[in-house]
Amino acid sequence: MTLPSPLFDPLRLPLVGAPLFIISQPALVIAQCKAGVVGSFPALNARPQSLLDEWLHEITEALAEHNRDHPDRPAAPFAVNQIVHRTNDRLEQDMATCEKWQVPITITSLGAREELNQAVHNWGGITLHDIINDRFARKAVEKGADGIIAVAAGAGGHAGVTSPFALVGEIREWFDGPLLLSGAIGTGKAILGAQAMGADLAYMGSAFIATEEAAATQRYKEGIVEGRAADIVYSDLFTGVHGNYLRGSIEQAGLDPDNLPQGDLKTMNFGSGGNQEKKAWKDIWGSGQGIGAVTAVESVADRVARLETEYEEAKAELAAKQREVA
Repeated sequence: MTLPSPLFDPLRLPLVGAPLFIISQPALVIAQCKAGVVGSFPALNARPQSLLDEWLHEITEALAEHNRDHPDRPAAPFAVNQIVHRTNDRLEQDMATCEKWQVPITITSLGAREELNQAVHNWGGITLHDIINDRFARKAVEKGADGIIAVAAGAGGHAGVTSPFALVGEIREWFDGPLLLSGAIGTGKAILGAQAMGADLAYMGSAFIATEEAAATQRYKEGIVEGRAADIVYSDLFTGVHGNYLRGSIEQAGLDPDNLPQGDLKTMNFGSGGNQEKKAWKDIWGSGQGIGAVTAVESVADRVARLETEYEEAKAELAAKQREVA
């Protein structure tokens, strides 16, 4: 693997829990890391900004305590997602707070900035930048990103339209650094598939929405459990950037998911008989196409254990097939 060591050595599975807007909070991150996969959250989830310091203190202390109590199975590292776009007026403050706590992994989105990558390197961390095409991947690496998160077709939230086979293949033609794959990954077999394509780690978000520790509403979690790939709608209506959303949440908002207009309507007034305000992420729920594999709301520990079993079974199946061919 091309992952920097020893940062990723404690991983139980080659898996990163994607940062989920609103949903990823300390309880989820801590549970993911204790279970042996990278936990992450968007810095902007901590509101007001001063709460970010409290969250990083809580996460850092909880993982340190876990490591003291379980030296034989230390926690995985955690990551903080930074929105790099110039409209994020908190970025400088959030980066300073992350420097204070020496955040090990920074995930950057919506722009690549050389000075941010250098700042993370200065405190000993690494940066992973999410992209939807090969051109953006090249720009990120040119500006100093350590690794790439390939957000392929079928990923939850803001996602690209390129097949994971094509996207990973193009990036691997020129990049041998850490590569993560996002897009409809909901099983241990899919995690192994991501590696077989050339990725080092899988990047999974939607499956963790339907966990006990996630800060999502019960109805949202049930929507993930009940949903299938056909229930995912790809639209730019809600944020101005194309993303994947649960059909049921769009219908609940009073819109026809099969006839959505194009636009940049971050906040809308609609719904039957009133001016009820609906917002992306809070009312219009992001989700990827891999949710058909999620059949119940369970703890993070149970979900990761299930994924590990599936992953090991998939490896054994593959080895058996290779022996048959040989």
